[in-house]
Amino acid sequence: TGGPVAALASREWWRDYRDPLLNELVGRGLAQALTVQSARAAIAGAEANLRATGVNEALSGSASASRDRSGGSQKATGYRSSSTLSADVVLDMFGGIRRDREAAQADLQAAHDDLQTARLAWLAELIAAYADARYYQQALTLAHRTMATRRQTLDITRTKFEAGAATELDVAQAQALLDTAAADVPNDLAQFNANVFAIATLLNEPAGPLLARMQQGGAPLRTPGTVPTGVPADLLRNRPDVRSAEASLHAATARVGVATADMLPSVTLGGSVANASGVKSWSFGPSVSLPLLNQGALAAARDAKIAAARQAEIAWRSAVTGAVGDVQLAQSNLTQFRARRVALDRAAASYGTALSLAQENYRNGATSLLDLLDTDRSKYSADVSAASAANTAAQEWATLQIATGAGAGSPD
Repeated sequence: TGGPVAALASREWWRDYRDPLLNELVGRGLAQALTVQSARAAIAGAEANLRATGVNEALSGSASASRDRSGGSQKATGYRSSSTLSADVVLDMFGGIRRDREAAQADLQAAHDDLQTARLAWLAELIAAYADARYYQQALTLAHRTMATRRQTLDITRTKFEAGAATELDVAQAQALLDTAAADVPNDLAQFNANVFAIATLLNEPAGPLLARMQQGGAPLRTPGTVPTGVPADLLRNRPDVRSAEASLHAATARVGVATADMLPSVTLGGSVANASGVKSWSFGPSVSLPLLNQGALAAARDAKIAAARQAEIAWRSAVTGAVGDVQLAQSNLTQFRARRVALDRAAASYGTALSLAQENYRNGATSLLDLLDTDRSKYSADVSAASAANTAAQEWATLQIATGAGAGSPD
């Protein structure tokens, strides 16, 4: 992550999963997700607030015109017209207007950074829901495969029972193990549906078409290669939430300057030109405003802005610390879950071999049903655990990417 922020933000790391449907969902969702749309609306509001500062804040004025027709019993009917043009400009002697514009600019920068933060948060939710949906599809496949194996065991047991080589208890135990695997199917299917519904919500789309497409099947997400994370100082530039907190601190500090300027005299240059029934007049000159009796209230307002700036500083420091912690935790989790996935894959393969041998031995009468059932349970548990570990490792890879600020997109 030592490269430019723009390069990191534009990196579409989710493509490393090599899942075409996931790529499609991300591309579509980032354009229409409600949280992202809300962040864009916040930018529009910040831009409007910025336009209200600077020269627009210093200048004020108005123009008015009227024309009246009047008369009376002792007065001839006639017309009376008047027009007035006035303008005022505040001299920014103590920097209050300048600091107010500085605060608005910082607010706008924070809004842009918040948009990138919203994108990353949305990506995290989508990747998690998609990965879990594919995992539960895999769990369904494992359950059906296990049910097929256990039906074979049940058939063998019934054959042995008919031949007098097994008991009714053996048949009941084999049937119970088959029913246990069957009971996992509704739960896995419910979890799959729930995650697809969550994806549809994130996309701001109806769930029906997406559910039909996901039901066609797909491979679970696998963990791509390693992620270079750089040094902790990089996070100050890469993480949009850290940059947003820094911009908010900048804005809060600038508003202390605004509150301080409010306690000092203000000078306004004003002028007007008037024309009333043909009589023209004009005026021009400075005016000074001295805040005297409300100094206590103004001082309290300034102290409140100082306290807010202090809170913003603490929030920024907390964001920096949290960002570093996020990366460290994600790195550790990714390393450990990768190792766990490898170990569980080996265990599942070993139990697969053991189950094949146990079935053959049971068919030949060389081992007991209890040993076979125990091996069967261990094999199914190892398969599910290996799939779960692979899913967790794939998600932790995404978590590490997001923790470094990758994929936030351009600030718009």
